[in-house]
Amino acid sequence: MPQPPSVSIVIATYNMAAYLPLAVRSALDQSYQDVEVLIVDDGSTDDTRSIVKPLLEDSRARYFFQENRGQASAKNRGVKESRGRYVAFLDADDLWARDKLEQQLPLFRRTAVGVVYSRVAYIDEGGNELSVANNELFRGPVSGPLLIRNFIGFGSSIVRKECFARLGGFDEGLQMGIDYDLWLRFSTEFEFDFVDRPLLRYRVWAGQMSNNCKKRYVSGIAIMRRFLDRFPGAVAEPIENEAWAHTYVGFGQCLRQVDQRAVPALKLYLRALRYKPSYLPAWRAIATTLAGLN
Repeated sequence: MPQPPSVSIVIATYNMAAYLPLAVRSALDQSYQDVEVLIVDDGSTDDTRSIVKPLLEDSRARYFFQENRGQASAKNRGVKESRGRYVAFLDADDLWARDKLEQQLPLFRRTAVGVVYSRVAYIDEGGNELSVANNELFRGPVSGPLLIRNFIGFGSSIVRKECFARLGGFDEGLQMGIDYDLWLRFSTEFEFDFVDRPLLRYRVWAGQMSNNCKKRYVSGIAIMRRFLDRFPGAVAEPIENEAWAHTYVGFGQCLRQVDQRAVPALKLYLRALRYKPSYLPAWRAIATTLAGLN
């Protein structure tokens, strides 16, 4: 039997035939070559099957079709079929820098590290770079910072497969935030690390699920509550309070963008202040909202 690859790259796809070959090629053309690429087709109705066939001429690529059960199920299928010590994720409409794996894998030399991620560059539908995310990144035990905000670009991640064995896979009951839920759980037993370079090129386009900010916040709040219930004491109380304040201010700003109504947003800003009365972003949001009413 041949030796299993070191890294299994899971590409879950649904009706992404237009972009999928580019994603697969960016995975197969990595400077680090000891990989397998698992393409999990979650019931596509476009011409994904025919588009995939030439890609399977590379023996490192494998294709799996399943009836449509959602992205969490497709990603779990990829993890289940994986043979590597590490599992990396790439969405079918995104791209990797050629040296992504080469840059990140050395950080797993420390056995405490379970997840390695990177900075993210945004591209448009045509692949033109728009910007590079400049958000703060964190390493080591990250439960606290992660509860405040999800700073990990999903497609930038590589995961030690042991994480899944110990803490489970993607929650197939969630419609959004499946990566956030996963990272929070993994952060309770593993450290995180990062490469401070944009190794993922994240495509921004109109049809993305992540564009629905109201659903995203409702789902995120449910994930946060469940995490805190399941892992009491994982995050210090002041950090937990800051996380709630940050979340409710963001939710209020989302509502203002979506329907322009002031009262629901103001209620959320006030809720944020109940968790952290000194939280300046909440006070600024209140001032801005009230000024807009004049």
